[in-house]
Amino acid sequence: MTILFDFGGTLDADGTRWSVRFHEAYRRAGGQLVLERFEPLFRESDRRMAHLPGIRRAGFLATLEAQSALLTQLLGAGGEVLEPALLAEPVYRSALAIVARNRLTLSRLAGEHRLGIVSNFTGNLDVCLAELELASLFDVVIDSTNAGFAKPDARIFQLALLALDADPSATWMVGDNPDADLRPAAVLGMKTCWLAPAEDLRPLPPGLPTARIERLPDLAGVLEPSCTV
Repeated sequence: MTILFDFGGTLDADGTRWSVRFHEAYRRAGGQLVLERFEPLFRESDRRMAHLPGIRRAGFLATLEAQSALLTQLLGAGGEVLEPALLAEPVYRSALAIVARNRLTLSRLAGEHRLGIVSNFTGNLDVCLAELELASLFDVVIDSTNAGFAKPDARIFQLALLALDADPSATWMVGDNPDADLRPAAVLGMKTCWLAPAEDLRPLPPGLPTARIERLPDLAGVLEPSCTV
């Protein structure tokens, strides 16, 4: 069996996207914007990240610090003055704890299945995975910046399937974003697993996802019936 994973929000969090985690840190630091007003600024920081000099050599902590610096610049244009570390440090600490837990799960899975990552990232995902001691667990890592197209474009999933010589019907896609991670994977014939907090009650089409979990270690229970077929 082949298992593909998203990275941000999936391997480093329990289904909570980066914008929400940065917003939580921002509010704890005294920020006043609600999430709906914060998210456009976060998306703009995402756009600028891809053009930062040296970003392709940046590790995980350096990536969070760079995004925090961009965010504080954007927030400062509206009059809010925050230290970037107030955003980066809590997101980093939380991610390290979850990655440490998930590393055990991924290590077990890697001993039984072929694993890959398909992620919208900034060309340095391999560096981040090495810093987090995850790189050796994956047979292929597809970073959208390096691939030249991003999820939900089906071609990025097809790159991973081709690299692993994987049959879509014998492949799972695990991610936190139904639109980017799950829908295109399902169209290609993959099984899908949605990693999401219990309070996320957004409606999804019938048959999507194949399974749902709240923590990555719960994936083992989802895969067991498939492994016996």
